[in-house]
This record gives sequence, C-alpha cells and structure tokens, in this order.
Amino acid sequence: MFSFETIVAPATAPGEASVGIVRLSGPQASAMLAAVFSGHTPVATMASHRLYYGRLLDSAGLLVDSVLAVVMNAPHSYTGEDVVEVHCHGGSQVLRNVLDLFLHQGARMADPGEFTRRAFLNGRLDLSQAEAVIDVIRARSERAGRVALAQLEGRLSQQLYAYTAELKQALALLEAHIDFPDDEVGSLDLSLLLASITAVKTSMQSLADSFDTGRVLRDGLSVLILGRPNVGKSSLLNALLGEQRAIVTPIAGTTRDTLEEQLVLAGFPVRLIDAAGVRDTEDLIEREGVARAQEKAGSADLVLLVVDGSVPLCKEDELAVSLCRPASTLVVVNKSDLPVEVDVTALPSFVETVEVSARSGEGLDSLRRAIVGLLASGPFAGDEGLIVTERRHLDALLLAIAALERFTVAADDSQPFECLAMDLRDALSSLGLITGETTPDEILDQIFSRFCIGK
Repeated sequence: MFSFETIVAPATAPGEASVGIVRLSGPQASAMLAAVFSGHTPVATMASHRLYYGRLLDSAGLLVDSVLAVVMNAPHSYTGEDVVEVHCHGGSQVLRNVLDLFLHQGARMADPGEFTRRAFLNGRLDLSQAEAVIDVIRARSERAGRVALAQLEGRLSQQLYAYTAELKQALALLEAHIDFPDDEVGSLDLSLLLASITAVKTSMQSLADSFDTGRVLRDGLSVLILGRPNVGKSSLLNALLGEQRAIVTPIAGTTRDTLEEQLVLAGFPVRLIDAAGVRDTEDLIEREGVARAQEKAGSADLVLLVVDGSVPLCKEDELAVSLCRPASTLVVVNKSDLPVEVDVTALPSFVETVEVSARSGEGLDSLRRAIVGLLASGPFAGDEGLIVTERRHLDALLLAIAALERFTVAADDSQPFECLAMDLRDALSSLGLITGETTPDEILDQIFSRFCIGK
C-alpha cells in the first residue's frame, strides 16, 4: 500500500548536536534529493544504502550545508518505500533550512509516527512490532529495552501467529464438517480438537499473566514512601536518589503533596513517591495531601512504611499502618543511628523490616536489596522476551481467551459446529487486533499519534 505523497521530517531531536538527520519517504524522495544535492556521484547513480558526500544548494545556488546523503530503494527500507536520509550539521537553524529545501520541492511534513505507520501498512512490520518501536525509544531501563527489542524483532508476533495457525487449522476442520457430509471427510474427533484448543487457551493465559511484569517494565514500579510526619520520608527519598530533591525541615507537614522521582533497580524502572505525612489535621492544604497519600497507598505496587526508630509507635503510626497491605509493604525503621525505642513486633506481619539511617546512609544498601528481592521473586519477575507490555494487547488476549472458553462450553454441550466455528472466528479476530489484521482505523490513529514526528 504505497502512498503517492512524499513526506519529510527531522529524525533527530531538536537542539544543538554534531549531526542532524532529515528523512524523506515516498515516490519522489530521490528526485527531491537530486534537485538540491551536488556531489561527485549523481543521485540517479547512487547505490542503495550507501552514504555519499556532497552539498545542498538552494534555488539560487547558495550553499545550505555540506552533508552526507543516503538513498534506500523500495522495498528494502524502513517504510517499504523509497527513503532518503540527509545527515547534516545538527544546529536547529541548519535543520530548519534543510527541511525547508524539501518542503519547497513539494514534500509534505510527516505526521507523528507516519514513517512507522507506512512501514506497517506496507507490511514491513505488524502492529505489535510497530508499537514496540515507541517502547524501544521510551525504555527507561536496560531490561525494559531488551523486552521492547524482543517485541520489535517479532518474538511476541511469532507466538501470536502460532496461536492463529492452530485456531485456523481447527476452524478449517470444523468448516469441512459443516460443508461436507461425514462420509466424505470422516467423523470429527471432537476430543482431539478440544485438547488442541485447551492447550492454546492455557498458553494464552500464561502470556496474559505476564502483563504485571510488562506494566512495571513499561511504566515503572510505583514505590510509595508512607508514614506519619517527621519520620524521615523525604530524607529517605533524597538518600535513595543520591540528591536533594525533597525539602526537609523539622516542621511537621512540610511535604503537602506527592513528589515522584525515577530510578532504576535491578533493571526495573522505579517511581519513588514521597507522600505527605499521614495524620489528622485541620489544615485544608495538608489534609488534601494526606488524602492523596491514602489514595496512593491503595494503588502502589510497594509501600515503604517508615517509622521513627528513636521513639515508640504512636496513633499516627497506627493510622499509616492501617493504609498498608501486608503482602506489599516493607517496614523501614529510620534513624538507626539513634538509640532504638520502637517495638516493631507490635506491627502487623509485613514482608520484611529494614533498619536504615537516611542521614548517614547506613542500611540503604540493605533496603535496596530488599526491594530488589521482591522484584526478583514476586509477580514482576519473568521471561524478559515474551511479555505483554500493552494494555491493548492484554485486553485483546482476554477477549480471545473468553471466545475459547465459549468454544469449550459449546463443545461440551454438543452445540452445532456452526456455533463452535463462530467462537473460533471471534478468537482469531481478537488476536488480529494485536497484530493489525482487524484493528479499526481509529485505534491505528491513537497508536501512531503517540510517536514523535520523524519516526
């Protein structure tokens, strides 16, 4: 599905850099380069996928920039169309001047994600691979990057196509028995067909179950630092980050809103959230901060419940404890550099207790190890390659699984083969939403609008 329009966009981020790249795609890409490029090798004789040195000249013959240019002939290009890239100096004005040259030649400014959308429409990528492009660009940790690259290379697609092949084979067998009498095709062994469909459904469910890991790799593990005022929550945030991000004072209620910062632990991106100290207060602003802390406590993947180890527990500590889920809470006993007065045995049975001093840094490594231990052994651990990271993919998988559940029930109830075939078609259609065969245009628009211009 080749477009008649030639599009152009900068392929590098704005700002000063040593090199900037302007990319064109479409049937006139090479002709537009030929109109402005002057070098020892004419554009018409350039070998595909080789860089050539030359100069770009405007309509008056004035030098715009000295560049390297490459022509990538269809269909062996990113988009499947003729593609041209011009590597120029990376200043914003130079890039603008080079871009204007091609716009004056009749190229159209590309929409966000239009290069990748053309790659999808021209069969260079399926939709799940196209979505992986943006995940590679936005990966916030090495592990997230490896998962995104595996999806871009087609590991998820291959599994989905394997499901599709199994379901199509089962559907063809059913349709043969619908269209022809048994004396022509033989009787159908429904038990064998059920076993095959059950195996596919089980595998799909395992893939869907990987979404917790995928969500964390994509969006980051949310770790809430919770406790009453003045237990050292903001100091702990600063200590874990290694920089002074949160304001720390002896005044109770200094933190009145949530503050989020990013770091990477064991290959997982982590969103550290410093919340307002939990207590009953008449201050309207602080009360709103406490309400936000309570809301975050219900949705966080992990809560670091901070208590002051130098004083006994109080009612405000009990209020903070009441917001925590034992299975996803680590107790952090702060101020370990002072004499211990707190009795942590009075607390519920949380996952683990770690003593730290946010002021001196003592115990921080133990805390990091405790968090990493939860990541390595909890629901967020898993195979780095075959992971569902997109909510859209999960929803489509669940639709396919539900269709196969209906197939199983219908088969057990000895319903007509036409009903069984309908359930298999529904499952195939749901899988097609992931790879792009059955994805509506409005969903495609939403997906590619998340891309940057030039990709």
